[in-house]
Amino acid sequence: MTDSPPDSGWRQAHFGHWLALALQRFDARVLQLMASNDRVPLALSNLAARGSLTASHIHITRHLALQGSRLTDLAQRAGVSKQAMGKLVDQCEAWGLVQRQSDVLDARARRVVFTADGLAWLLAFEEAVAQTEAELRAAVGAEVAAVIAIGLEAYAA
Repeated sequence: MTDSPPDSGWRQAHFGHWLALALQRFDARVLQLMASNDRVPLALSNLAARGSLTASHIHITRHLALQGSRLTDLAQRAGVSKQAMGKLVDQCEAWGLVQRQSDVLDARARRVVFTADGLAWLLAFEEAVAQTEAELRAAVGAEVAAVIAIGLEAYAA
């Protein structure tokens, strides 16, 4: 048996940990704002308010191209498996956010596209993200928020 080093708390005090917590908080606030947005269709607002729509569903909102996307492309952009994205799309389709349509470029393929309600959801998402970013700037200060944004953009590139 080997001696294990004492836990000095590093597992909860590194960039990855703080980034994950910040993203969870950010996405939760976005969903909270969307649930109370009058422009969001009532059924979707109720789903968001009850926690049925989660940060996982935001993957579709963030990554679905306005002209639609194939499931494999959507999954790749979101960084999830095709199977996981397929389940999310099934749920969002049942809720009226998206629909599957034939791909005009390839009759064998299908594209996932926003519905009219999905486009209203997307506009509410844009407003909620803008408000959540403003709240973040107010919480940490404009200068710190700018440094965070520049740093994250450089790191993600």
